[in-house]
Amino acid sequence: MSRPTYQNPLIERYSSKEMTYIFSPDNKFITWRKLWIALAESQKEMGLNITDEQIEELKANRDHINYDVAIQREKETRHDVMSHVFAYGQQCPKAKGIIHLGATSAFVGDNTDVIVMRDALKLIKVKMVNLFNVLANFCDEYKDLPTLGFTHFQPAQLTTVGKRATLWLHDLLMDFENLEYQLDRMKLRGVKGTTGTQASFYNLFNNNHEKVKELEGRVANKMGFNKTFPVTGQTYSRKLDNEVLAILSGIAQSLHKMTNDLRILQSLKEIEEPFEKNQIGSSAMAYKRNPMRSERIASLARYVMASTQNTAMTVSTQWFERTLDDSANRRIVLPEAFMATDAILDIAINVSNGLVVYEKMIQQHISNELPFMATENILMEAVKQGGDRQELHEKIRVHSMEAAKQVKIEGKSNDLIQRIQEDADFNLTKEQLDELMDARNFVGRAPEQVVDFLKEYIYPIVNANRDLIGIEVDLKV
Repeated sequence: MSRPTYQNPLIERYSSKEMTYIFSPDNKFITWRKLWIALAESQKEMGLNITDEQIEELKANRDHINYDVAIQREKETRHDVMSHVFAYGQQCPKAKGIIHLGATSAFVGDNTDVIVMRDALKLIKVKMVNLFNVLANFCDEYKDLPTLGFTHFQPAQLTTVGKRATLWLHDLLMDFENLEYQLDRMKLRGVKGTTGTQASFYNLFNNNHEKVKELEGRVANKMGFNKTFPVTGQTYSRKLDNEVLAILSGIAQSLHKMTNDLRILQSLKEIEEPFEKNQIGSSAMAYKRNPMRSERIASLARYVMASTQNTAMTVSTQWFERTLDDSANRRIVLPEAFMATDAILDIAINVSNGLVVYEKMIQQHISNELPFMATENILMEAVKQGGDRQELHEKIRVHSMEAAKQVKIEGKSNDLIQRIQEDADFNLTKEQLDELMDARNFVGRAPEQVVDFLKEYIYPIVNANRDLIGIEVDLKV
């Protein structure tokens, strides 16, 4: 099929159909019409000369956008809102005169943006709960499996595979808490008029302050909100956009860090992301199993993180009650940040649900490093057997240097434990050394930390949102 024009990759390749619909023209313009209906209904209920017949006409034509009329009208007027008022009026001749009564463009534009962002955040919440469920299962399954810890990407004390995964999950928990907080405090712009003073509505209701306030409450309730911005200019404060994108950026940061870890672990051959039977890792190197899904998450996450700079600049450059240099920018940055976040969550669910753990390789890496870490325990046990601490300490130092030479210079396996076993001064049997070298002795409270963390923080979220679990993730590419 020929595609002569640019196709947005977020729509074509990455984002889900649910998220792309939320930001679709149909959803946008149907929401405009819902707002016009809510305004007209509220005005009628409060005594303005609007009939049931007019309201029913508006409702009957709500979902059938006559785009051809609106597009042609916008070419003439260069004004999208008034073009859609005109188009709606063409379909609703009886209600034509009361559509958008007392309102300015931001009534439909800004209120719709708030509604769309709220709905998009709810979808992000669904994806996060499903990711929590998958990652929690992984953490629990591998809570006891020792693995080599790294600080500065240098071998450090042991942890467990499940405990390491809780670090990823905890970052996402912080993001989820911010998401829940933001959803709880979302406010509709409301009915504020051209500069936020509500002057037009004040006139419509014969200078009755209380009726204007009641009108705003009625419209908000009809649109599913119990709060509106207490004050605005013509638009709601663009700080809302920045706050919302900061949440998306937080999710992107967490998943970027998680997939960085997975990419390194795949290079170490300890854990791999799913690799399908017919998947090709490289066009040249047929043997390769590249972590392409984790890399895609990192790539899209970087885009989301960069988007917050955009919204911050928009907040800072708004003049007085309104300036239009935000409009074209927001049409791009808000949908694309949400679609990219939606995509990385889908990929993260897919990856987390199919992680392959190579326990033998993990054990091999532990075996290469654990003898050095176990020397303190070995020293204490040898002293219990009657050895001299100072003499044994020096012997361990010498043996360790020789073993390190074997590993680093000669490329051989770590033979430190064998050297100690063969040194009569330590007076330790192979069985005693094997017991001291059990990796489970070196993970501290890692397994218990996993259990406590899941029980106290993650399972309550999963259980409270059980009805959201079970979405099917279908990656397009």
